[in-house]
Amino acid sequence: MPWFPGRGPDGRLKSRFLEIPLRELRHGIAVHHPRFLAVPWIGMASNPFMLYRAAKQALARLAAEGFAFDAIDAHYLYPDGVAAVWLARDYGVPVVLTARGSDTSQLPQYRIPGRLIRAALAEADALIAVSAALKEGLVAIGAAPAKVTVLRNGVDLDAFRPEADREAARAGLGLDGPTLLSVGLLIPRKRHHLTIEALARLPGHTLLIAGEGPERGALEALAARLGVADRVRFVGPVPHADLPRYYTAADVMVLASAREGWANVLLESMACGTPVVATPAWGSREAVAAPEAGVVIDEATPAALAAGIRRVLADPPDRAATRAYAERFGWNETTAGQLALFRRVLARRRDGEPPWT
Repeated sequence: MPWFPGRGPDGRLKSRFLEIPLRELRHGIAVHHPRFLAVPWIGMASNPFMLYRAAKQALARLAAEGFAFDAIDAHYLYPDGVAAVWLARDYGVPVVLTARGSDTSQLPQYRIPGRLIRAALAEADALIAVSAALKEGLVAIGAAPAKVTVLRNGVDLDAFRPEADREAARAGLGLDGPTLLSVGLLIPRKRHHLTIEALARLPGHTLLIAGEGPERGALEALAARLGVADRVRFVGPVPHADLPRYYTAADVMVLASAREGWANVLLESMACGTPVVATPAWGSREAVAAPEAGVVIDEATPAALAAGIRRVLADPPDRAATRAYAERFGWNETTAGQLALFRRVLARRRDGEPPWT
């Protein structure tokens, strides 16, 4: 977990990650959260080295306690993937890296991250992309095509399902009339401002935004400036267990992100029976590939977003059909693909074969 000492002007700790315990038990599995020093302004360059150092110390402690492992599985290429490759080199084990979006589309454009990411791609035993479009992005920055396996994200179909009484869910949230929902951190990449600007073109509609982040003040000011503050509700961070109620209550889930490898919220919404409207981004067209799923608009503008929302609301798909579409994306197939890939990687290392090139 990234950490930097001190408190902000409000007296709160600067890093929200400090609220996370150093060790916890999830589903019977011990999870460790070592801290690494993330220095403001220079963290872009220093984070891989700091993360590597902290993780190496944590692994040394675990190894002293008798922990042994066969491979390293790392998600997000930078800084995590870079540090994972160095750790794999230290311990003489194979490493699999998963790319998820901006680690492929944006970070490689920077000098130091770009150089380290490309070196990690070359040294990793195997690579995973969460969409076919993201695989193309990996190849474009130098990954060997044969080394990349596409294993898309899935959705927990038991956790995300429609609530039995949709009207009760809507009443409990105080909703009346067409309702839009956006779920995600309040950061520039999520482009919540586009959804708020689209709302100004949709009289009588209400927008719920679930999430927290540094852009909240600016987004609230935008809503006030556009005269829609009374129709935008910032509900703050919503626990995963409560999200199905929001998805169920909404008529459309809107995702306006600039970059997404494969957005989990798309499948979560559809699994609760709610169609989606999404801007074009890696993985969006693969996830939203049928009318019952919703639509992916062609350009990321407020006008296009509003038009897409009108299109879905004018002829809404049957919510049971939307749920059935999402059922094609459970985790079982992806999990089986991961296990098969790990076994191949371990077998190649055992037999002395080089990584795929």
